[in-house]
Amino acid sequence: MTGYGFHPEALSDLDEIWEFIGQHDIDAADRVIGEILGSIESLETFPDRGHKRLDLAKSPIRFILVREYLIAYVPEEKPLWVLAVIHGRRRPHLMASVLRCRT
Repeated sequence: MTGYGFHPEALSDLDEIWEFIGQHDIDAADRVIGEILGSIESLETFPDRGHKRLDLAKSPIRFILVREYLIAYVPEEKPLWVLAVIHGRRRPHLMASVLRCRT
């Protein structure tokens, strides 16, 4: 059993990222998803290492950046709960809207 879980739409986020990158380079898509999953796995040991973004969420959500993707997660949940994997260049109000819908 892993020490983390995914909101169903966070799994869709990963699929969309893979498909977008995989259109051009399947190996690159696999590497990016591998890096994202590796970073999420490392949060099991250090769940509070992420930073807060009060402009995006008032709740106890933390964020880490992997390449250009912002991983939103709830460290207090057991298992740690991944809410979203969002491209970091999206507009903040759109990111906040996604997070509100998933909390």
